[in-house]
This record gives sequence, structure tokens and C-alpha cells, in this order.
Amino acid sequence: MLQPTVRRTWAPRGQTPILKSYDRHDRLTAVSAITVSPQRRRLGLVFDLLDHNLATEDFELFVERLLRKIRGPITMVIDRLGAHKSAAKRLLVKYPARLAFEWLPPYSPDLNPTEHVWGHTKYSRLANFIPDDLLHLGRTVSDALRKTRREQRLLRSFFRQAELDL
Repeated sequence: MLQPTVRRTWAPRGQTPILKSYDRHDRLTAVSAITVSPQRRRLGLVFDLLDHNLATEDFELFVERLLRKIRGPITMVIDRLGAHKSAAKRLLVKYPARLAFEWLPPYSPDLNPTEHVWGHTKYSRLANFIPDDLLHLGRTVSDALRKTRREQRLLRSFFRQAELDL
């Protein structure tokens, strides 16, 4: 959102940091996947930012992009968001030999490593950040996620936090 995520920070004694923003509720929607190479066990991070709420078609396009990027079959572990469920039905008809879906239990974001990506991005990399507009927010989020994508240890930590073995 265009509102800052206010976090505790350091400042010189007697100089309280002040974040000046106004009540803005524009937002971006993000969709992401952490990829795991079965041979090398190397992790990747693929993401898209949208200027609207995620719809079935958006998730379909995202998965189709993954299918172009990754050779061979893909097993996706996803939550039960309505757009995910309806897109999964369509995608299984289109790509029955390449796609399989495993569903996370309902109401269990703590088991989803990508939720930890977003938590880290929002509460660490973008803490106290006030964007000028949605374009500025999108560029900054993209930059932060590209940095995360390069950090194998950090990506692995999201699986450890979710208590999942690779």
C-alpha cells in the first residue's frame, strides 16, 4: 500500500523520526512463486506486480509464464484463494502432463514460504518507506524482490520458517 509500514528504528537521542504521509489507500497486488530445482536444489523467486486485485486470469498467466521458464513437470503448492482454485481447474485441463497442484491447509499462511517472502519485504526491506505513487512503490518492491532472489540463504530461511524440508 502507499501507507508506510511503520517499524521501530534508530535515531539520534532527542530526534524522534517522523514519517509524513497522508491517507492513501492505493495498492499493488503481488503474486510470487519460489522455485526449487530438483537437481541442484537451487531456489529461485518469480513474481508479478498488478495494479488490481488478483483474478483467475492473472494467476493463469503467471503459471503459464512459469511453464515457459521451467522445463519439465511442475508441482505447485498453493493456498486456497478463489483465483488459485479456479485457475488450477483451467490449467489442469490445458496442461495435464506438466502441472500438478498440492493444496495448503486452509488458514495456514505460516506454512507458505512465499508469505515469508512478503513479510520480509514489507517489514524489513520496505519498513518506514513512503512511496511517492504506485509507480515508485512498484519499482521499489521489484528492486527489493530482485535482491531477495539473489540471496539463497534468505530464500532457504523462508522454508525453515515454514518448517518445510527442501
